[in-house]
Amino acid sequence: MSAKTNLPAKSRVIDFTRDVCIFLFPAVEGGEKNARSVSGVSRQLDKLIKPLGLYDRDGRKKLVHSFCLTLPVIKERLDADAGFIASNDPAATGVDEVVMTYPGFLAIMVYRTANALHRLQLPLIPRIMTEYAHSLTGIDIHPGASIGDEFCIDHGTGIVIGESTIIGRRVKIYQGVTLGALSVKKEHASTKRHPTIEHDVVIYAGSTILGGQTVVGHHSIVGGNVWLTESLPPKSLVYQHTNNIIKKRNGQTI
Repeated sequence: MSAKTNLPAKSRVIDFTRDVCIFLFPAVEGGEKNARSVSGVSRQLDKLIKPLGLYDRDGRKKLVHSFCLTLPVIKERLDADAGFIASNDPAATGVDEVVMTYPGFLAIMVYRTANALHRLQLPLIPRIMTEYAHSLTGIDIHPGASIGDEFCIDHGTGIVIGESTIIGRRVKIYQGVTLGALSVKKEHASTKRHPTIEHDVVIYAGSTILGGQTVVGHHSIVGGNVWLTESLPPKSLVYQHTNNIIKKRNGQTI
C-alpha cells in the first residue's frame, strides 16, 4: 500500500478537468453563462501541482504557463475533431450536438488536454483526467497516446487506446475497438507496445489490433470483429469471413 501523502486531491483534478472542458467549449454545459477564464484554469492547475512537491514556485509557474499556451492549439484541434465527427455521422444535426452529447468527443477533449500535460512530463494528473473520462464514457485513452487531427470516435463504448499508440489524421473508430499490446510484461513498459494507425483509416466495431510493430496502412478499412497482429499495406480491406445460418423456428433451414 502506498504511504505517499504528496498527492493531488482526485476530486479537484476532476473539477479541473470539467472546468478546462467548459473553458474550451462553453456549450459542453449549455452556453456562455458557464464560461471559465484562463486565469482560473491557471490557478486550479497550480494548486493541483503543488502537493506533488516536484516543483518550486517558479517551476510550477513555468509549467502552468506552458500549458496555457497550448490551450488555443488544443481548441483548434478539437474544433477540427468536432467538425469531422459532425460531417461523418448521419445522425449528427451539427457541431453543437456533437460537443454537448457525444461521449466520443468528450473522451477526445479530455485526452487532448491530458496529453498536453503528459507532454510537459506532469505525473499522475493526466492519468486521473483520462480515467475520469473513461468512467463517464466507457472510452479508455491513455494520455500518452499520439492522435492526429480530425479524429472520430462513433458510439465509442469499450474502446481502448494504449499508451504508445500512434494514430494519424482523419481516422474513424467505432465501439469495442482495442488498440493494444501483444505483451503486458513489465520489462516492456518503455517500448513501443501498441499499433500505429496511419491516415484515413476506418476501424469498425469489435476489432482488436495488437503489437508495437503492427502498422495499419493509410486509407485501409478494418472490418468488424477482426483480430489483427500483423501490418497491413496502404489501401487494404480486411474483414472476418463468417457463415450465418438462418433457420425457421420449426428447424428447417431457409
